[in-house]
Amino acid sequence: MTPLARDSAEVLAIEALVWLTTDDELLPVFLGSTGAGIDDIRARAQDPEFLASVLDFILMDDAWVGAFCGANNYAMDFPMRARAALPGGAAVNWT
Repeated sequence: MTPLARDSAEVLAIEALVWLTTDDELLPVFLGSTGAGIDDIRARAQDPEFLASVLDFILMDDAWVGAFCGANNYAMDFPMRARAALPGGAAVNWT
């Protein structure tokens, strides 16, 4: 898997955040699981580490990945490729 360019990854993650905030059922799940609040979303919407957490959340469920990608015309591997380009996304090599 080839990561996206960092700028492209951040744009995709911002789009994911926008998509997430428009989903009345999923947004409370995200807020509850991350401990973030609406003010945090506003303050950290361009923070690469926060954006990485948005992608981490969406990547937890294939249905969420599919819904986001379908709504934004992305191939299903784009969120994972974007996540790999953001802080903490490097593949772990245990050998």
